[in-house]
Amino acid sequence: MLAKRLSHLGTETAFAVSEAAAAWSAQGHKVYPFHLGDINLPTPSNIVQAQQRAIENQKTGYAPAAGIPQLREALAADIGARRGIHCKAENVVVQPGGKPVVTKFIQAIMNPGDEVLYPNPGYPIYESQIEYFDGVARPYRFVESPTGFQIDVGYLESLITPKTRALIYNNQQNPLGTESGRAEMEHLAELAIRNNLIVLSDEAYFEMRYSGISESIASIPGMQERTVILYTFSKKYAMTGWRLGAAIAPREIAQAIARLNTNDESCTAHFVQWAGVEALQGDHTESRAILSELRRRRDAAVEMLQSIEGFSLHKPETTFYLFPNVTRAMQSMGYTDVSDFADAALKQACVSFCTRKHFGRPQPGEREQYIRLAYSGISVEDIRAGLGQLKAWIERR
Repeated sequence: MLAKRLSHLGTETAFAVSEAAAAWSAQGHKVYPFHLGDINLPTPSNIVQAQQRAIENQKTGYAPAAGIPQLREALAADIGARRGIHCKAENVVVQPGGKPVVTKFIQAIMNPGDEVLYPNPGYPIYESQIEYFDGVARPYRFVESPTGFQIDVGYLESLITPKTRALIYNNQQNPLGTESGRAEMEHLAELAIRNNLIVLSDEAYFEMRYSGISESIASIPGMQERTVILYTFSKKYAMTGWRLGAAIAPREIAQAIARLNTNDESCTAHFVQWAGVEALQGDHTESRAILSELRRRRDAAVEMLQSIEGFSLHKPETTFYLFPNVTRAMQSMGYTDVSDFADAALKQACVSFCTRKHFGRPQPGEREQYIRLAYSGISVEDIRAGLGQLKAWIERR
């Protein structure tokens, strides 16, 4: 009855963990949620008020497929200034969230049989969309160094063939919480230019950082004309449920994505777009407070995790994810499968988290075991309490 192509369609696997955590909670247990990258902080009040004004002003009908001019212009100015690139409104196509940029990028530039390089571990929707639209998904990998995770650029280069069409690159990376140094980014740019690859630069966490300054691969000479930037309001402004984002692309690709908008959802909600204008141009006091709170949570989570025997991790300066190596802890407890370890942690310590397996198929030769903890949806007090229970459970075993 169903279309065969649905067999190639994956899912955002963190939601499966949500179901298990909700079921355990429904049985009367207090669950400490580290599994989903949602934000349990309020959207800044000036943004909320801007949407209410827009509704009162009857901004409730259709909007242009590519977005209202005011938001496209505001995004072009903001993104151009923060990334050091020249960006016009015609390069901006508003989306109902950041995720649609992934699927529309794939539809716009990939033909069936084309190969697309994507990060693994990485956001699972990359792999899902490549395969759903009959592309060939080629995962590249990371290696752990004393300072964090790095792309295995030599391995990535070995994957490039005459059929390789695109490179998906997620700096400020989910789930690893890592980012490229300048040399690594320049190496990737050189490979893209030399092999004529189109790049999707997923910059969902570009401004979610606690020190330093983010850089975009689009700012490297020769890259803006072959790069599509994924932008989202979800993280910085705690707007995950508002569904507002954008693709920033070369003109030809932007026009194709706008045409896909017309066919898919007609437009992004009109009044939500006016909230986006306020987010970019209005007062940022409350959005800065969101980042300050996330920093407090990161510090608390890192402190607790570093105290757990058998855990090792790097302290990231970006995103709101931690990706500890739990190999020694699992071995000491007799676990060989990280999924079994996660299930036991939920049932016996009431702590829910994702594992490395939720972020792409493990690659041949992987031996180390990792879990991912998101601290965006849990208070400092619950971080300490939950990870305290996790530590106690591991020490008992």
